[in-house]
Amino acid sequence: MTQRIITALWGIPLLIVLVCLGTPSFLLLITVAAILGTIEFYRIASLSDGEPLTIWGFICILGLISSTLFEDRFTFLLLASAAVLPLIWLFLVSPRETALIRWSWTLLGILYIGWMLSRYVALRDIEQGTEWVLLALFSTFACDTAALFAGRAWGKHAMAPSISPGKTWEGAATGLTAAMAAPLIINTILTIIGLGLPIGSQELVFLGMLIGISAQIGDLWESRLKRQADIKDSGTIIPGHGGILDRIDSIIFTGVVVYYYVVWMVV
Repeated sequence: MTQRIITALWGIPLLIVLVCLGTPSFLLLITVAAILGTIEFYRIASLSDGEPLTIWGFICILGLISSTLFEDRFTFLLLASAAVLPLIWLFLVSPRETALIRWSWTLLGILYIGWMLSRYVALRDIEQGTEWVLLALFSTFACDTAALFAGRAWGKHAMAPSISPGKTWEGAATGLTAAMAAPLIINTILTIIGLGLPIGSQELVFLGMLIGISAQIGDLWESRLKRQADIKDSGTIIPGHGGILDRIDSIIFTGVVVYYYVVWMVV
C-alpha cells in the first residue's frame, strides 16, 4: 500500500500536467500507454494460447490512436482492415481450428487498446476537452480508490469470486457512490477557477453512475483475462500497481463512456 501511495504522489501531478499541456503531450501519454498495454495484452493472449498477430496489432492500434488527429476520418477504414485482413491471412497460413482463435485475440487487442484508448484523445480534442478528460480520469480514480479501501475495511460478500476473489459488493457499492459524487466535486472546483462544464448536477451524478459501472466492468474484465492466463498482474512496470493494464483497465472503459455521453448528450 505504501508503494501505491508513493506512486500516486508523483504519478497524479505528472498526469495532470500532461493532460493540461495540450494535445501533443496528451497524445504522447496515450501512445506510450497503448504501446505498453499492447505488449501486456498480447502477452496475456499468448499465455492463453491465443497466438495473436502482435505486429499487425501494434500497427492497427497506433493507427487508430493517430486517426483521432484527423477527426476519425480513417477510423472505420482502419477497423475494417484490422478485422478483415488478418482473418484472410490466418485462414491461409493457420489450421482452421486455430485461425479464428488467433484472429479473435488479435482483433480484441486492437479494439480494447487501440480504439478504446483513442476515445481519450478524441475527448481531449472537443470543446473543454481538458476538463472532460480530468473529470473522466479522477471520477474513475475515486471509484477505484473507494472500492479498494471499503472492500478491505468491511467487504464480506464476494462479488465475483471465480474472477477476482478480493472484490466485494460492499466495495463495489462504495466505489459507485464515490464515482457519482466525484463529478460534482470536480465540476465545483472547475467552476471556482472559471472552467466549469456545461452540465447540471443531476446529469453529473448520472454520468458518475455510468463511470462507476463501466470502471468496475473494466476492472473485472481485465481480471478475467489474467485469470485465464493464470497470472496475478499484467506486468511489473508500475511499482505497487503491477502492469500498465492493471492501472488503466477501468480507465479504458470510462473514456469511451464519457466521450460518447459528451458527444451525444452535451456538445
